[in-house]
Amino acid sequence: MAVLEIRDIHKRFGDLLVLDGVSLSIEKGEVVALLGPSGSGKTTLLRCANFLETADEGQLVFDGKAYGFGTIRKKEIAAIRKRTGFVFQNYNLFANKTALENVTQGLTVARKMKKDQAEAIGMEMLKKVGMEARADYYPSQLSGGQQQRVAIARALAPDPEIIYFDEPTSALDPELIGEVLAVIQDLAKEGRTMLIVTHEMNFARNVSNRTIFMEDGKIVEQGESKAFFDHPQNERTKAFLRRVIEHDSGGNE
Repeated sequence: MAVLEIRDIHKRFGDLLVLDGVSLSIEKGEVVALLGPSGSGKTTLLRCANFLETADEGQLVFDGKAYGFGTIRKKEIAAIRKRTGFVFQNYNLFANKTALENVTQGLTVARKMKKDQAEAIGMEMLKKVGMEARADYYPSQLSGGQQQRVAIARALAPDPEIIYFDEPTSALDPELIGEVLAVIQDLAKEGRTMLIVTHEMNFARNVSNRTIFMEDGKIVEQGESKAFFDHPQNERTKAFLRRVIEHDSGGNE
């Protein structure tokens, strides 16, 4: 059964059509990589799925229940968000809170969980991402990779049914990317359901079950990841992969 289904979503920013009738479905335990050039609509799709942006048209089906993007109520949005996690490009940690406090904030505030219970979960999540030794550190005392791992722990804390990752390594120095990708790979092995916007081609090929390529607000091609990379069918997909691979091999990353 699909955890998440998006049906015919449209989104405009002024006169610019950013999402043009995109539909996709994600099964429980599936890891889906979302690729495409800048401006293709990948991040907007992710943000609309979690109601960080308001889509103009279309439906979201979450755990079997359908909601209209234009008619969903705030109470319903809050209920869905409690069952999802979101990892941002730039971590979005509270600068005045420790790593542990960042992870427990959503549990104590949104879920009214007792502090000791929230801290027990928080430490467990920090341990899962290899950050338990820095539970009392503030974001300014952590590297970008460490901050992103704390952000992943925060997303994991409420035990979400799906986690959205918006280019989780794009703000990192190259030597820090591996530590974050390793954490996400471990989550994939656990059977976590994830939708990941990424530019990391090897990661998409080897970790995701399925890869989707978007351009101009539409899905151009999708398929089982290894087949997608080894035998792309669409000429636009082939050109995109060729450009990215040439860019990476040229040492520009």
